[in-house]
Amino acid sequence: MTVYPGLRSRGLRFDVQPTLRLRLTLLNGILLVGAGAVLVLLAWLLVSESLHPVDELQQNSTVTLRDGTTREALAWQTDMVAQASRELLIKGFSALAAVGIVGIALAYAVTGRALRPLRDVTQTAQRLGEETLDQRIRYSGADGEVAELARTFDAMLDRLAAAFESQKRFVANASHELRTPLAVMRTEIDVTLSDDEADVAEFRRMAKVVRNASERANGLVDALLVLARSEAQSGRRLVRKVPADLSLSVQNALSAVKVEAERLKLEVTTDLGAAPVVGDPSLLDRLAGNLIENAIRYNHLLGRLWLRTESSGGQARLIVGNTGYEVEPGDVPGLFEPFRRGGWERTGSRGSGLGLSIVRAVCDAHGGTVSAVAQEGGGLEVTVALPAADTTPVVAASASVPRTRA
Repeated sequence: MTVYPGLRSRGLRFDVQPTLRLRLTLLNGILLVGAGAVLVLLAWLLVSESLHPVDELQQNSTVTLRDGTTREALAWQTDMVAQASRELLIKGFSALAAVGIVGIALAYAVTGRALRPLRDVTQTAQRLGEETLDQRIRYSGADGEVAELARTFDAMLDRLAAAFESQKRFVANASHELRTPLAVMRTEIDVTLSDDEADVAEFRRMAKVVRNASERANGLVDALLVLARSEAQSGRRLVRKVPADLSLSVQNALSAVKVEAERLKLEVTTDLGAAPVVGDPSLLDRLAGNLIENAIRYNHLLGRLWLRTESSGGQARLIVGNTGYEVEPGDVPGLFEPFRRGGWERTGSRGSGLGLSIVRAVCDAHGGTVSAVAQEGGGLEVTVALPAADTTPVVAASASVPRTRA
């Protein structure tokens, strides 16, 4: 029985909370003693009902005892039954007390052994910290509820360790990404201010570099906020759920990158069928925008970009494909991790490396999935699948747009 000294006390009374081991032991003891008491009482009843030898004798018969005394048979029978019943009760309950003590002691020991994994779970949980997430219970006993609990706890620790490691990498990468533009700005400012002969043109050049670096830092912060917002709603009810259409999000995103697509002279092919969904329109616009911006950013001069939206089988799909830098098939899953860029070194590329991470988070928040396939000769095709809306889309998109060159 565990006594918690910090709990409320009045006078000499303390709140006491029995442990699970003690409660199980007491329960086993009560069942054991109760069953034994029932057996003793049944034996006493059987003896009381069975010892009636006088019934076979004639009325007013007498019996001669070993000491030579003569007694009436009925009186002798009554005394004999009373003595046998008394001895049976005394010896039976004495044996029951001994068996109960031994049984309770054994039950306490067996219960403690059975609950040892629970104690291991508690001790492991008490030792857990950021530096001790590698500890596991590794229960090797018989299968059962306790074994299942131990395995579940170990699996939870595996997920926690992976989450902590992912968080560490994310913080380190985010710090590095933010430090780079800040270092550029400080270096440019220090170098320009230390030059006594710097003219207006030099200050203008410095201002442009600082502006570009600040825009990069601002874009990274915005991307981190969108990622955090999307991941916060993943697996939960969206804060905003209204009818939307993926085809409209694609059209809006295409309008925003039209100048960049024309600069690279990309061949843009669209097939925008109605793809109605229910969700957060701003997040869906960000999803389509990130996919199209990545498809253009990692493309090459005179490359191709193809876009398709459709709805079938209860799913609304958005497919975005592009030519460009070659991506190893084994590297494709990692592209959805934060600060990963396909075909580019992390410190020398454009963009924050959060585009596909945001896409995955938005898909999770809407109960959908996203996958990517590396293209032969370079490039990537990304497919987003979201639960289709049962209602008619707000605005019908064009069923098909012929191949055009941007």
